[in-house]
Amino acid sequence: MADRADRADRVQEAGWPDSEKTAQEARRRRLAAWRASERVMLRAPMDRPMGERLTALAADAGSVYDMDEHPDLYGDGIVAELERRVAALLGFPAAAFFPTGTMAQQVALRSWAGRTGNSTVALHPLAHPEVHEAGALSVVSGVRTVHPTREPRLPTAEEIHDLAEPFGTLMLELPLRDAGFVLPSWDELVATVDAARERDAVVHVDGARLWECASHFGRPLDEIAGLADSVYVSFYKSLGGLSGAVLAGPRELVEEARVWRHRYGGQVFEQYPAALTALLGLERELPKLPSYVAHARVVAAALAEGLAASAVPWFRVHPEPPHTHQFQVWLPYTPDVLNEAAVRQAEETKTALFRVWSPPPAALRGLAFTEVTVGEPGLEWTAEEVRAAVEEFVTRVLEARS
Repeated sequence: MADRADRADRVQEAGWPDSEKTAQEARRRRLAAWRASERVMLRAPMDRPMGERLTALAADAGSVYDMDEHPDLYGDGIVAELERRVAALLGFPAAAFFPTGTMAQQVALRSWAGRTGNSTVALHPLAHPEVHEAGALSVVSGVRTVHPTREPRLPTAEEIHDLAEPFGTLMLELPLRDAGFVLPSWDELVATVDAARERDAVVHVDGARLWECASHFGRPLDEIAGLADSVYVSFYKSLGGLSGAVLAGPRELVEEARVWRHRYGGQVFEQYPAALTALLGLERELPKLPSYVAHARVVAAALAEGLAASAVPWFRVHPEPPHTHQFQVWLPYTPDVLNEAAVRQAEETKTALFRVWSPPPAALRGLAFTEVTVGEPGLEWTAEEVRAAVEEFVTRVLEARS
């Protein structure tokens, strides 16, 4: 408790705005409730204290890399080894490590623009560069975007064929996170890629969460990645890494990407902690993802059953069944009400069913949604336990509204 009080004092001394103080206090309360909970769907690495994470890394790192080796310098050593392993896993001749996925993707798309002679990228308006990167594609990289569809799914082959203007690159986010972690069928994906090729475009995959797509497609990772000309993958979203990403593709593209990485400020002196956690994720988490995906379908069905039997006037579990081990739940209440109910449930019952509820776009006022991720702890939940937790959660929602 003392360290929490110390942090609160530092917030007060920093002179932060009241809204920022309130947000920090709410986050500390959530973290404390999640850490104390005996039942959770996910124990995210970022929820753990720094000392605990560093101790675990020191204890585990020797299982994936020789700790007597020297640390990396500007991308050699363990970072180069990580690049080799990911390139082989995805079936590409080369790969380059980046400190962030945003930088990796910026570099990939600007490099393809130069190589194709066309700086227009076709992508979904809910794709990460359009929603979460503050317009960096156009402001920093000089890339223009067009949207084949506004439907909350990946574009179809017909939409690619019918796009009114030429484009040099088609970017596909697999899965499309902000639409609900949705994926097309394998045949639909192949047809969309083929349609882009027919228009003389290259295909780049935003595979930040590509690792968990294999179950849905029924194909190995290298076959999925092999549809594209280049692929970016992340290490912290599904594999539990500290940070970092890899861009994989043809050797010439990757060598050019290394030059741009330096220009963008991504030539980091030492990155071995991130590389070690990435290797640990590939070793330990990647083989478990199919079981998470399978059980997410059980959890999603039980959530829908529990909400249907409850007093809520409306709900949506999307997609149903989930395409990966992540999916959305929507309810007709404000985020404040739902977040209070979720934290109270965790505090009072030691069961954390939901994490953070967020507001949707302005056009959908009166609703809120949360993203459910089924990790290793989620495998312990039975459908009956999920339905019981839903009943307890809805009770607290109704109490929070009164």
